[in-house]
Amino acid sequence: MATNLYRIIKYGLQSFWRNRWMSMATVAVMLLTLFVFEGLIIFRVVTDSAINILKEKIDISVYFKNTAPEDDILKIQRSLQDLAEVKSVGYTSKDQALEKFRERHKNDTTITEAISVLDGNPLSASLDIKAHNPKDYPVIAAYLNNQNLQDVVEQVTYNQNQVAINRLANMVDVAQRSGVALTVILAVVAILVTLNTIILNIYSTRDEIGIMRVVGASNAFIRGPYIIQGVLYGIIAAVFSMLLVMPVISVAAPYVKTLMDGMNLSAYFYGNLLKLFSYQMLFGVVLGVVSSFIAVRKYLKD
Repeated sequence: MATNLYRIIKYGLQSFWRNRWMSMATVAVMLLTLFVFEGLIIFRVVTDSAINILKEKIDISVYFKNTAPEDDILKIQRSLQDLAEVKSVGYTSKDQALEKFRERHKNDTTITEAISVLDGNPLSASLDIKAHNPKDYPVIAAYLNNQNLQDVVEQVTYNQNQVAINRLANMVDVAQRSGVALTVILAVVAILVTLNTIILNIYSTRDEIGIMRVVGASNAFIRGPYIIQGVLYGIIAAVFSMLLVMPVISVAAPYVKTLMDGMNLSAYFYGNLLKLFSYQMLFGVVLGVVSSFIAVRKYLKD
């Protein structure tokens, strides 16, 4: 068995080198396939980041009457946190609201002087609520508009922002569906192109397969060198595809950061370089082996 394995590896390497131009063409196609595969991973990361940024920008606020006791407001906050739809609830007291207002308008002397002459604090305490899913906001708004809370609740901003929230929710859904569909379509196209290229490569050596069958070589022995070639195609393509992706990431990262503040594409890529390369290597080797197996199977049946 060891001798047969050695011969299979040897013949595989020899065939790879003897048909090096066809091998290079196959590697080039697989390289493009893996480049697309890596691009799909990065695209998914960027899309998910954009979706999360959109979700963070969506929230609703509930403002309370000046006469509402703080204990009642905190009780409502705790009840909201117990809702499955609610991700977080932030409380802003009347004093904190006034402090934020002053900070925001510190360069406007007219507003600053107007606030200083007031006897009391005209601003209301509020709760800022974020949901796990934008589609959950109607449920939260319905809870806040409950008749039992009308004595303390002054205003819920969902009604004013409903159109914008629904629009953003639809954008999130469309982006997620489009990302999945694009990933599946491009992956299938890339696999088919690679498979056909390897079939052409094996077609060029079909006479060798016929000779090996005549001298009594087993199907496993005939198939072995082509499987080894498929492994080599995958490994070489994976290495060069990562080298090709690196400069693209360096160029694209500043533009992505400008469009989505907080998204550091370079940090993500180099922080996950080993994992991404492992994905590339695994996908490349599996693609090469499976394609070679399917391609040589035709000639073993003839």
